[in-house]
Amino acid sequence: MSTASPPLTEADAARNGRAAEALIEMEGITKTFGQGAAAFQALKGVDLSIDRGDFVAVMGPSGSGKSTTMNILGCLDVPTTGRFRFRGVEVQDLARDQRSLLRRRYLGFVFQGFNLLARTSALENVELPLLYRGEKKKQRREAAERSLDLVGLLPWADHTPAELSGGQQQRVAIARALVTDPDVLLADEPTGNLDTERSLEIMELLTDLNKTGITILMVTHEEEMAQFAKTIVHFRDGLVERIDRGLKSHVHAPGGEHA
Repeated sequence: MSTASPPLTEADAARNGRAAEALIEMEGITKTFGQGAAAFQALKGVDLSIDRGDFVAVMGPSGSGKSTTMNILGCLDVPTTGRFRFRGVEVQDLARDQRSLLRRRYLGFVFQGFNLLARTSALENVELPLLYRGEKKKQRREAAERSLDLVGLLPWADHTPAELSGGQQQRVAIARALVTDPDVLLADEPTGNLDTERSLEIMELLTDLNKTGITILMVTHEEEMAQFAKTIVHFRDGLVERIDRGLKSHVHAPGGEHA
């Protein structure tokens, strides 16, 4: 199996005949789990286009297909049928190791449960993706410090997760996702374990990061958090039910009121 880097340059996108502004395109995506009588079709033909620099909230009831779609977008799974293009490249045609390279180079992940190593410092947690990429210690340390500074936690670099609040832990998790300078940040219920005040802080941070050009895809059940997004995609029964685009950028003042 080839270990070559996935062909994801702008020239490749042009050769594939795709518009440069469409960062992600899904056409007729289906996903079936199991076989025969036990088969379950989680996705039934999803069409979705996401422009570079968008902030997308993905919503829907349990079993609607939103998590399955996010797994495909994050190259953690592949569709049963349909076409998924990232920067013009047909992702469903990439080998497993190429999809892995795509994840490491272009995608950052933030989870509801933070997923931090308990006995290591915030700085060491943020360094981990670069360690896996084989980067040298000095470069890892400098990049991790920049990333922690970006989320306002550089003074807490030597603290372990147990010494940080829930909001601070999620900021460390976001810094870890950003340390590789990804094109896309995928956030799965990033405020699910936080109180309202901490949740609003994290959403303000994601909004600020989006303003720097990072594309953000966020799964959430919370309507108030979804209102921070520019686009809301609603899923139901394995399909995109509707898409609300061009939403006004929201700025929240203390107490949850719009400023």
